[in-house]
Amino acid sequence: MAGGESSIIGPMTRLLALVVATTLAPALALASPYAWITNQGSHDVSVIDVTSHKVIETVPVGRAPAGVVASSAAGRVFVTNAESNDVSVIDMRSRRVVQTLAAGSGPVGIDASADGRHLFVADWYGGRLLHYRIGADSVSDFEAIAVGKVPAGVAATAEGHQVWVAERDDNRIALIDVAARKVIDRISVGEHPFALLLDERHDRLYALNVLSDDISVIDTARRQVVATVSVGKAPYGAALDLNGSRLFVTNQHDETVSVVDTGAMKTVQTLTGFDYPEGISAWGGRVYVVNWMLDAVIVVDAATGRTLETIATGANSRGFGAFIGAPPSP
Repeated sequence: MAGGESSIIGPMTRLLALVVATTLAPALALASPYAWITNQGSHDVSVIDVTSHKVIETVPVGRAPAGVVASSAAGRVFVTNAESNDVSVIDMRSRRVVQTLAAGSGPVGIDASADGRHLFVADWYGGRLLHYRIGADSVSDFEAIAVGKVPAGVAATAEGHQVWVAERDDNRIALIDVAARKVIDRISVGEHPFALLLDERHDRLYALNVLSDDISVIDTARRQVVATVSVGKAPYGAALDLNGSRLFVTNQHDETVSVVDTGAMKTVQTLTGFDYPEGISAWGGRVYVVNWMLDAVIVVDAATGRTLETIATGANSRGFGAFIGAPPSP
């Protein structure tokens, strides 16, 4: 059974999505990057060297891993496990789980601030955003902030002062002031917003709407929707190219990837050849598309959309988040 939106762990008639970050904190000197792919069916993470395109490690985690954020600044990868209700913390260098965090009931959506100090997890059944502080050696217990119905995608600002959360069943996006521990604004979007992608360079937030098959483009300075872009059926995840001019969106039920011109705000290309695509991230001139039914990652040339390679992973791969990252060089 495939991932989806109606519940957490997945028949093909439902959808899960998460914010997909595409860049690393600019001040970091990084080692070789890896793609950390969550495999919901085999309860593990496939670690792919993005230089060689080889799986170099398989890391056991909790039950039904879905969400993932690879925090280069923290040197750790955080994985939400929907069935065991926790977060696995993986050390990037040792590629081993070093801590397990309690995470409410049905955690999926996850993001970390670019400075590597704050971690945020959406508590699906609890209607809360969970905030953890990332220390040098360990991560704190969470503090909870109440949000709306069925919180899904999470997008944190660079320093973690504010967080955007998709309130899926309310058809809106909440903006949270972390220090005040409360929602300070809400924006109505399309039907069942799920994945969120924050582009701070251009003051934009992209909200992927599962049931209306479109993207709500939010001006984060004005806090309002400025455009709606039609894509394929059941948009799941999104990634930007290096300069933010092209947005790549996976469409689960069409088995395609939409390419959106972010200047014109319209779909300019539709890529085919996928098998229930879910997570997606970009690195350099390549886009990495995770395929649930194929148990594989398909690598695409960002400029042409041409398929370059297929990399086998674990069972029922999700890659639901910003799954590419590397620790700072020693």
